Amino acid sequence: MSSLVDRFWYGSGRPLRLLAPLSWLYQAVSASRRRKAWDARDEELPVPVVVVGNITAGGTGKSPLTAWLVAEFRSAGWRPVVLSRGYGGKSPRYPLLVQEDSEPAQTGDEPVMLARATGAPVVVDPERRRGAVWALEQGLGDLLICDDGLQHYALPRDLEIAVFDGVRGIGNGAIIPVGPLREPVSRLSSVDFVVVNGGEFEGGEHIESFHGIEHPQIYTMALEPFSLTNLKTGESRPLDDLKGQAVRAVAGIGNPERFFDTLRDLGAVVEGIPFPDHHDFRPADLEVESGQWVVMTAKDAVKCRGFATDNTWVFSVRARLAPEFIASVIARIRQGSEQIIS
Repeated sequence: MSSLVDRFWYGSGRPLRLLAPLSWLYQAVSASRRRKAWDARDEELPVPVVVVGNITAGGTGKSPLTAWLVAEFRSAGWRPVVLSRGYGGKSPRYPLLVQEDSEPAQTGDEPVMLARATGAPVVVDPERRRGAVWALEQGLGDLLICDDGLQHYALPRDLEIAVFDGVRGIGNGAIIPVGPLREPVSRLSSVDFVVVNGGEFEGGEHIESFHGIEHPQIYTMALEPFSLTNLKTGESRPLDDLKGQAVRAVAGIGNPERFFDTLRDLGAVVEGIPFPDHHDFRPADLEVESGQWVVMTAKDAVKCRGFATDNTWVFSVRARLAPEFIASVIARIRQGSEQIIS
């Protein structure tokens, strides 16, 4: 997402209001597809399905939350499987089981990142329900987590989690292309939980409202710096080594400025180079001046393993949420599972 679009969508006012007819058309088409998907749905799936998504365009922190949920569900005794559309990838066949060394050009970058971060089975299929059925046929797990599937209504779901960037919120509150909303804010009345990533809140709070949104289950999330690993050699270094270090930070993610600011907060001297989300990196993108490090996110790193230089480092984060949040999520899932069995 370009900085120009950011200013239009997340600044004050609606400078693109002349495009309002396109917003109405977008909303009408989306509503029609949603109704058709609901009408065409088959029976429910025999295992719990958790959908993590957002109603805004751009990065909000869905994938780190998905990785965190995988770990929490595994600790609670489930065998979670991640479902993904595989945005940015193109495979000759679907469903596709992602390996840690899979090619992002086929699977998309986020599925490879999630496979490496969680060790859980990750299944890519643009038709998420088909992928879900295949995963169960293969005996891959007993709980499904769909990463970025809030608008994929053909997939039955037992629980929905909508994620927001804590700084951007709902932007100017308008539908694409006038604003960043994929669906009206009223859509949140039907989700089970709202998670707010960063902003003025500490991770782990249970709050009553956010940017004018009221919901009984709003929790805050923090993305905490976790590791700094050399992409070529696998060497790990303390995060303190970033203090005073000249860094060329490259980012092909939904909100690169958040990544750059995090590095600055750790004391790095940052030259931030934003690229479009899901950018197809080339060796020239990693060229630096003498004394600089290249630092990138784990999502981007999976596309650069083949040509990374010795001074290319992967900066990883992990999510932190309240124990109350996962307890509420697990309680909802167990309640739904008991109703299916009965």
